[in-house]
Amino acid sequence: MSTFVADTWNVMNRELKPVWREPMAVVFAMIQPLVFLGLFAPLLPEMADGAALQWFVPGIVAMTALMGASFTGANLMEEMQSGSHERQLVSPLGRPALLVGRALKEVVPMLMQVAIIVAVVTPFSFDLHLGGVLVATLVLSIFSVGVGALSFALALASKGQDWMFWTIQQTLLFPTLLTAGVLLPVDGAPRWLEVISMLNPMTYVVDATRALFAGTFPADVVLQGFLGAGVVAALGLVVGVRAMRRSS
Repeated sequence: MSTFVADTWNVMNRELKPVWREPMAVVFAMIQPLVFLGLFAPLLPEMADGAALQWFVPGIVAMTALMGASFTGANLMEEMQSGSHERQLVSPLGRPALLVGRALKEVVPMLMQVAIIVAVVTPFSFDLHLGGVLVATLVLSIFSVGVGALSFALALASKGQDWMFWTIQQTLLFPTLLTAGVLLPVDGAPRWLEVISMLNPMTYVVDATRALFAGTFPADVVLQGFLGAGVVAALGLVVGVRAMRRSS
């Protein structure tokens, strides 16, 4: 176990070096979420105490976590094309650590992006509840690890076929966002859409994030959020580690 932990730590540190060297890359990745905030926020209905913004911002935060983690497989595809990935496979590092270390790295950019969003919206009638935000980031961290692991697994399965990675990633990305109620509430939608929403783990992550950002701690909603994020993390790590072990 100590070897696995050490290998995972080394892989995570390696993956974080580009983030520390070029922190502006994290800022550039925020362009789309910030555009969404800039364009959608003025269209939100007027509600007392900025309640509409309180509802919308956590959804954007969850969207940022999903989009950021789901794109990371592209970096692995670049490493496979350059031969860097193959060199790591024959290194003393354990293959599970190669996947887990990469997945854990996704937490750091996500935390940086959440901090940027909160800093941007707080002066605009957004009521900041720091304790709730911190708990919400824990839920989103678990979720990001799982999505990142799934993205890496998809990259490994798409080796030599970049079009496959992007087709599957884009095909799944927006239905996942929409059925989770990120931009629009699913309440009152057709029954079939409500069923899909209930089967989407991200729905519970978004609901928990909204409750926590509002400064409330409903035990059932928060627990469901952790469970939804945990399901994604468990699935991603199992599938990702299996794919990494079979990688050549």
